[in-house]
Amino acid sequence: MMARAKKKPAAKKRPAKKAAVALTSAQTKAAKATDKAAAAVKASTKKVAEANKKVVAARKKAASTKTAAAKKAVVSARAALAKQKGALATAKDSVKAAKMATTAANVEAKVKAAEAAAAEALKAFEAQQAEKAAADLVKAVAAFEAKWTAARKKKDAAKAAAKAKKAAAKNKAAAKKAAAKLKALAKPAKKKPAKKKPAAKKVVAKKKPAAKKKPAKKKAAKKK
Repeated sequence: MMARAKKKPAAKKRPAKKAAVALTSAQTKAAKATDKAAAAVKASTKKVAEANKKVVAARKKAASTKTAAAKKAVVSARAALAKQKGALATAKDSVKAAKMATTAANVEAKVKAAEAAAAEALKAFEAQQAEKAAADLVKAVAAFEAKWTAARKKKDAAKAAAKAKKAAAKNKAAAKKAAAKLKALAKPAKKKPAKKKPAAKKVVAKKKPAAKKKPAKKKAAKKK
């Protein structure tokens, strides 16, 4: 028995990579502000931690020495800590503002992207409708042409039939007339009896009456 060839496992389709979306100027600006605010929070948090350590150290020293200078150092350390905490709060507010700006920029970008997509979709739809209209026009013209041609053929056929009928009737009448004429010619001609000519009468010439003699004119006597 021949060994069956093993089927290769179907290659898994890799998901198509999404095209990188270009950021708007507002998104870029908001992202920079967010990074800057985050860095400020990080730095302020570190400074607050350092200031807090200084306060703890100053308190320990003041507790052990109980000197005015040590107590003053505690007050200074506390003031520095409060200042750093204030800076941290400001940095955190900046982060919040930057996040809000980012959200607003993203919403604006989505709106613009939706508008652009809608415009493209409308453009594609209009092109599709124009193409469909052209195809429908071709179909309509073809249907009209077929209908008109069929009607015209029927009309022309009726005219041709009427003309053929008229011609056939005319030809039939002519054939009938010709047949009658041939039939008449085929019959032997009947001889007509010769008519006797009347005897010609002799015309007697009439004698002209004798012309009367005119009396001779007498010559006039000459005078002596």
